[in-house]
Amino acid sequence: MNWKYSLYFIIPLSILSCKSSINESENIKQLLEKESATWRSGDSKAHANCWHIQPYSKILSSNSDGQTYDVPPNKMVEISENKIAPGGSSVNTNYKISINKKTAWVSHDEISTSKDGKKTYSHEIRLLEKIDKEWKLVGQSIHAYKTE
Repeated sequence: MNWKYSLYFIIPLSILSCKSSINESENIKQLLEKESATWRSGDSKAHANCWHIQPYSKILSSNSDGQTYDVPPNKMVEISENKIAPGGSSVNTNYKISINKKTAWVSHDEISTSKDGKKTYSHEIRLLEKIDKEWKLVGQSIHAYKTE
């Protein structure tokens, strides 16, 4: 076997594999940014489009006082305009992403600012699946915390 020519074909495939993973990470980040933005803008249709509820979907949330909520997953796609948090903004940081073919989990931190300027801080874990070539949220766990 001629190693010189074998290495020539292996190296480009490795580079393509890394680039594909980077693109998938960016696609996931864009989806999560869209989901956060549509929640705050009150765009329930666009927000619902970020989700694909599965029989095993789970939404767990806790507030900064430690109260825990097991939110029915369908609430993420069946929200009415008056049940969504219109106004304000959010910033997601500290993304850590694990992708395994058509599934992914992401952890990140979020600072949400309501339209009256109140900030909420949370640690979030998001569960995603690739459905029809697009990443969709299938579950999440969000835990608000106090900074003081």
